[in-house]
Amino acid sequence: MITITDRTVLLPIDMQQAFDADPWPRRWNDRVDENGLALLDEWRALGRPIIHVRHDSVAPGATLAPGAPGNVARPGFAPLPGEPLVSKSVNSAFIGTDLDLRLRRIGAESILAFGIATDMCVSTTIRTGANMGWTMILAEDACDCFDLPDPRGGIIAAEDVHAAHVATLGYEFCGVVRTADVTRSSPAAIAGAKLVRPGGEPALRDRIAETRHELLVE
Repeated sequence: MITITDRTVLLPIDMQQAFDADPWPRRWNDRVDENGLALLDEWRALGRPIIHVRHDSVAPGATLAPGAPGNVARPGFAPLPGEPLVSKSVNSAFIGTDLDLRLRRIGAESILAFGIATDMCVSTTIRTGANMGWTMILAEDACDCFDLPDPRGGIIAAEDVHAAHVATLGYEFCGVVRTADVTRSSPAAIAGAKLVRPGGEPALRDRIAETRHELLVE
């Protein structure tokens, strides 16, 4: 069982407009915005913490580069006043950002992540967070991804890409839930969401933080 508490941080990842236009391939989840907005509404209504993640590409001409139209948040996903925004330029929201520090400062107990794309920045963020000691949870039906070329010249359907990554993440790195599981009641106890690794133990996070501090000051 996974319990969503008032210290479960909602982490929307890269909910940006670029993904609706060329050159991005076909996506599969036509309810990604609806489900993501439902999670935001729930967290805001209950006063739970939200940290937004935006991809600011450093590649010349990228659709997600700062200032490009595609860098803008999807309708309804812009942070409200008081909701912090973390800017990243790689797949993981933990790399090159202060996300870990922000989470520790607010006393986060777990992280509920969703966004675009399941197999890229969402997956990488969840894997990194779990390896750093955080209890990660994936809202899988508030995620989306793209048809993916394979090395043999074929195309792997976005639905299959999503399913494979959700299975891998749920087996090793996080609990997996659906939007309805966490928006019916408060606090929501989610039965059947398998969490293999107890990654959010505070003592482990503290040891990691101490090690990182020692490396920085040496």
